[in-house]
Amino acid sequence: MLMPGYATSVGTDRYRHRFESKFPGHFREFQGLWLSSIGIGTYLGEPTASCDALYRETVALALESGINVIDTAVNYRHQRSERAIGQALSTLISAGKIQRDEVLIATKGGFLTFDGNEPEDPSDYFQRTFIDPGFLRPEDVVAGCHVMSPKYLENQVDVSRQNLGVETLDVYYLHNPETQSANVAREEFDRRIRAAFAALEKAVAENKIRIYGTATWNAYRVGQESREGLSLPDLLRIAEEVGGKDHHFRAIQLPYNLAMPEALSARTQRVDGKGTPVLQVARAHGMLVFASASLLQQKLTDDLPPETHHWFPGIEKDSQRAIQFVRSTPGIVSALVGMSRSAHLTENLNTALTPPLNLEQFRAIFNQ
Repeated sequence: MLMPGYATSVGTDRYRHRFESKFPGHFREFQGLWLSSIGIGTYLGEPTASCDALYRETVALALESGINVIDTAVNYRHQRSERAIGQALSTLISAGKIQRDEVLIATKGGFLTFDGNEPEDPSDYFQRTFIDPGFLRPEDVVAGCHVMSPKYLENQVDVSRQNLGVETLDVYYLHNPETQSANVAREEFDRRIRAAFAALEKAVAENKIRIYGTATWNAYRVGQESREGLSLPDLLRIAEEVGGKDHHFRAIQLPYNLAMPEALSARTQRVDGKGTPVLQVARAHGMLVFASASLLQQKLTDDLPPETHHWFPGIEKDSQRAIQFVRSTPGIVSALVGMSRSAHLTENLNTALTPPLNLEQFRAIFNQ
């Protein structure tokens, strides 16, 4: 039995009231939801039972401590990250410690994935699991690993719902769609993305997902001259053609951190003939923007230049300074941080003991 419900305004507001006195400015309202400025990511780690246990413990601690944004993907650790989240969520809800409507759960689909462990014969596994049942055709696959055809996405939405144990996913991302644009002609990519959006609009109508989006690495960071470059205005236009003005393409995720500030600084998008940063485009359309790689996979956890320390008053650790930069950026919903250990979670969440930078403090970083 899948757990009914989804993140709501009432539920997330109820959640934030339990923590707002401890973490000033930690919760902000976006699209009617009160969401934590730090979210937990579940990408890193080996596909082992011991790592599963660490994630179950850490996700549960996050939900009990003031984080109500969880990010994952069906292919993370061969589906084991989704399953660990689902187990932690079920345990806490059964114990009455949280409610389903208090938590935003985001996951992704697009990459081919194994089921728990790598099989002895991957080709045979993909043939039996995806091709024979008709979920994909060999010609749908690019780069040997990526698919976003409608039947495949329909299957993967259902797989993620089962893994997470929920009837409705709050955010469902097309995972790195630039993998497709780099390998097919642009006209064919537009056809594929249009079909994918139609499948996701159908999933919304069926109450399997609430909204959808794109989770990317290079797509919005590189210029339009790159085959990996994607135009957010064009994708919004396609979404409107598919789903009307009330379409549900309402979220993006992309890397953003002290070392990779392109979402804010690079004019990779064209709006009325002018170069515009993607964050500005997303804000203009009221989209949720989640920042992945807030710590650049632990590369920003120490040895930041000493001259940067005064940018972040009240913050003592470099990892927390890096998180503070991301969560203080106007338009960013949450700084997503991969965390599989409770000690890391506590240290990272302690960033929120200090309010985010105000606009004047944030702008001063770029005026040094």
